[in-house]
Amino acid sequence: MIIRKLIPVVLLINLLTACGAIEYLFVEETYEAPPEPLVEFTPEFEPKTLWRESTGDGSESAYADLSPWIQGSNIYTVDAAGDVRAYQTDKGRQVWRQKLKVSVATGVGGGSGKVIIGSQQGEVIALDEANGDELWRQKLTSEVLAPPKANSSVVLVRTADGRVSGLSADNGKVLWNYQRSVPLLSLRGVSAPEIVEDKALAGYDNGKLVALSLTDGKVIWEQSVAVPRGRTELERLVDIDANLKIIGNTVYAAAFQGKIAAYDIDTGNEFWSRDISTKTGFDVDGGEAVYLTDDESYIWSIQEGSGDSLWRQTRLLRRNATAPTIVGDYVVVGDLEGYVHWIARSDGRFVAREQIAKAPIVSQPVVADGKLFVISTDGRLTAIETP
Repeated sequence: MIIRKLIPVVLLINLLTACGAIEYLFVEETYEAPPEPLVEFTPEFEPKTLWRESTGDGSESAYADLSPWIQGSNIYTVDAAGDVRAYQTDKGRQVWRQKLKVSVATGVGGGSGKVIIGSQQGEVIALDEANGDELWRQKLTSEVLAPPKANSSVVLVRTADGRVSGLSADNGKVLWNYQRSVPLLSLRGVSAPEIVEDKALAGYDNGKLVALSLTDGKVIWEQSVAVPRGRTELERLVDIDANLKIIGNTVYAAAFQGKIAAYDIDTGNEFWSRDISTKTGFDVDGGEAVYLTDDESYIWSIQEGSGDSLWRQTRLLRRNATAPTIVGDYVVVGDLEGYVHWIARSDGRFVAREQIAKAPIVSQPVVADGKLFVISTDGRLTAIETP
């Protein structure tokens, strides 16, 4: 049986105008078999759903990652039409709702009392976390493809034209821009920028990880997480789309058709690396292992420090598993049929499974206050008790 899966790829076309234009090209990828059927196993516990809420109409496609954002005692969501909602993490009660009426293709960001939304039209909109009132909005040069991040002075925004912009957290004024050229082809989406003390960290579509000064956007260091190889543009794709992880003074980054690596935040020196490809993402426990979903939806446990494989779970093949999230003694992933899978961190065995929606789950599950939060592409947000 042959099935086809659409993989979103961005094609940038420079026109003879001041800004240029952006179009989206969908490339067909052919598989020789359908997604792996669900394997039978003996559950070791039964997941308990605490509450479930609709967050709007969800995303416009099965690939849009409209991930929620947890800040304080609330979890914040947005749908493709810019309907932003805040819910209490404990009971799921809606705190406020703000209809921005903008097209959105990425999840919620924030920091320092603000909830921040980026639009497909390049607008950045800051809302008050307490009541959803609009504080300011700023128009940038192209579509916002990753959740913005903020501290008390700067908001970091990553746009489709290869820019990382530093905006004033007070009024949205553009303080600085840093831009890298964008390859002819790139995977749809980008990793979210991160703020670490006086640095801005960002991964690029050319496989580069860059540390910038948060004050003026100047380069402090850069490293290659992947190097383009091959004769065709598809073979040369090396996007850093997996979100970065910060543990102490270490930043972890992973690239498509590249590697996962750990770097010193101050100097950029590499601590260790492992050749592996992911466009989905990973999680880090900060001492023993890194858990990663590769391009075939295999789930890996990789030893911290050496990059050696500890185990590999292969029974989610082609099920479009999300990035793993560490939850106690388990890692948790969602899949294309709305299932949530609990996998033992010790040996990779399945221990529990729950279908929470009929729609795909593409956003990495998040954890707070002893609860696991999972959102599906139809806008269903589910809170599950962690074992």
